[in-house]
This record gives sequence, structure tokens and C-alpha cells, in this order.
Amino acid sequence: MIDENAFLNDLFKAIEERRLTLPTLPEVALRVRDAVESDKSTASQVADIVATDAALSARLLQVTNSPLYRGRNPIDNLQMAVARLGTRLVRSLVVSLIMQQMFQATNDLLDKRFRQLWEESVQIAAISRVLAQDLKHLDKEQALLAGLIHNIGALPILTMAESRTELIDDAAELDRVIELLSPRIGERILQEWDFSESLINVPKHFLNLAYDHEGPADYVDVVIVGRLQTLMGSDHPVNAQDWSSAPAFSKVGLEPEIQVIEIEGVAEDLAEVEHIFIT
Repeated sequence: MIDENAFLNDLFKAIEERRLTLPTLPEVALRVRDAVESDKSTASQVADIVATDAALSARLLQVTNSPLYRGRNPIDNLQMAVARLGTRLVRSLVVSLIMQQMFQATNDLLDKRFRQLWEESVQIAAISRVLAQDLKHLDKEQALLAGLIHNIGALPILTMAESRTELIDDAAELDRVIELLSPRIGERILQEWDFSESLINVPKHFLNLAYDHEGPADYVDVVIVGRLQTLMGSDHPVNAQDWSSAPAFSKVGLEPEIQVIEIEGVAEDLAEVEHIFIT
């Protein structure tokens, strides 16, 4: 069994010595975020920034015309897309769409793990978005993003694992190390990305079923519930725990035994999110 503290120290040392780099947001995402946060940028200016990335532009138009966001008429140019969606929604979508690029393995041996991690994140993100729709103080697109980044800390661990045969050859041990260390690494990544505290808290606390706080549900709560919903009925160890005592369920207003996907209209939304981010 690997010493997780020694592994974490080696990982942070590799980062400090620039032998390993943490995931970074592409320049286009940073420029869109800065433009939107300035509150002075027009839809045209934001569209011009997005247009510098051809692949991102095509993806944003695809999303704009998807059943999740489509209006009466199809949109065929970026300025109209940004005007319809609004700059703040575009900011969230740009980061969300870019996230998929980060879940790409440089080693064929780990490609399956990266793809599995991304697909699990998309499923959790889709449910988180649905849960946030009825929580008016939360933004459903931020909830989607929260689901996508909740396990971002696993990426450097997988990268480091490429050189550790004791992890590459032992899936259960790799899972154990990811579960133990991902929250701390994910928190550090989002701090470096200058994300809001409400999102930084997601990777930090998503594994903590006892997570509780004053006030209404936050993005950690919806991600906790979203994750448990995706694991319901599986052989994952978390199913041996008592979910009924998890504060997140009462925060989001959902009984632990209810499956979100069985609620009318939800399955279609979940399928569309998965179509956008996986296919």
C-alpha cells in the first residue's frame, strides 16, 4: 500500500520543481471571465474573444442551439449566441466546455481512467444542474460547472501515477489514493484559477457526507447529492453508509431514497447535458 502522504509530498515537490504542472485554464477562458467581470463588455466584445478559438466557437453555437437553451429561431453567429444567452451564462459555459480538454491522458495506459473520470463528472454535473433549478439562490450553470470540476484534483494524481507501477497495476489502490488526496489538490487548483470560494469548496468537501453549514443549499450540497444519485444501486462502498443523515439532502429538498432521474422531464435534460459534453 502506497504512503499517501509521501505521494502527496512528491506531487507538490514535482509541481514546485516544474516537473509536473497543474491544469490551467486556457487564455480564451481567462479573457472571457475578465471581460464579463468588468461589467463593461458588450455581447459583441465577448463574442470576439470566443471567436479566437474556432473549436470553442463551434461548440458554443452547438450548445446555444441545443434543446437546453434553444429559442424560437436557430442561431448561426456568435454575437447572437452571446446576446441570447447573456454574458454571464456564456462565461460559465466557456469554462465548462473547455473542461473536457483537461481530461485527456498523455498515456494510453491511463486513457480509460481519464475518460471514466470525465463521464462520471458529466453525470454528476447534469444532476447538479437539475437540482439547482429549484434552488433560486443558486445558478444552475454554476452548479453544472461545480459538477464538472468537483474531482479536478484527480488529474495530477493520474499524471503522477504514470510513473508508479504500484498504482498503475492496482486499480483499487489508485482509487484509494485519489479519494484521499483529490480534495486537497482540487482545492489548490481552483485557488490558482482564482475561482470563487463557493466553487473552491466543492472539491474540498464533495466526499464529506457530514458536510453542513448555516443557510440554504450551496454548490457543495448539490454536488454531494448529485454524486450519491449517480452511485445509487452500484457496488460503491458509499452505498454501505447511511445517506439519510447527510445534511445535503435536506438542504436541496430531496428525500435520500428518491431518484432524480425518475422525476418527469429530468431524464431528457440529463441526456442532453451528457450529449453536449460526452459525444
